[in-house]
Amino acid sequence: MDTLEVMRTTFAARDYTDRPLDDATLHRILDHARFAPSGGNRQGWHVIVLKDRQVRKQLANLMAPTIQQYKAQAVKGETPFSSVHPSRVTPEEIAAMPPDMPFSTKLEDAPAALLITVDLAKVTAFDQALDRVAVVPGASIYPFAWNIILAARNEGFGGVLTTFLANHEEEVKSMLGIPAHHAVACVIGLGEPIKQLTKLRRRPVSDFTSIDHWEGDPLDG
Repeated sequence: MDTLEVMRTTFAARDYTDRPLDDATLHRILDHARFAPSGGNRQGWHVIVLKDRQVRKQLANLMAPTIQQYKAQAVKGETPFSSVHPSRVTPEEIAAMPPDMPFSTKLEDAPAALLITVDLAKVTAFDQALDRVAVVPGASIYPFAWNIILAARNEGFGGVLTTFLANHEEEVKSMLGIPAHHAVACVIGLGEPIKQLTKLRRRPVSDFTSIDHWEGDPLDG
């Protein structure tokens, strides 16, 4: 499949057909994904292949409170869990929200589900002393996670990446025996999409570029 076509048509696939994704195909997907870049080429990722339906159900249940808060903030016009603007939603508004999202309800039955962790001892965090949320360490794990979804696309499958477990990392670690120095980066669901999107909605380049200065002219093609 053409690289540019994959880049422009790979979407967050949450609804899957009953087509199975066997271990050989999953192994091939991960074999391609492992060539993702990471700081110092330290490759601090670990993948837990979630086959036990009960474990998947437990993880979906752990996502529920975060999903409720996410929905409540979105309904109020907020960016959910913003590190810049404090939330104005009340506990009552959060509790009133249904505790499900399109993928969380499918996690138990997805053809494949992966939990991705990253070894914090192997990531470089240049921004750890700044007075804001650290983002630099993500450069050593999320390219790998996205490579999984791109490699799945090449196999005729699709996927979605979710980070709703972050607020319950300690429970997840205890449940799955994850070492203390690893962070839960995301859960990825994989399967054959019920519908393959071919045209995604994204902002044009001129909307997010400027030349030489924040207030500079946009880069036009």
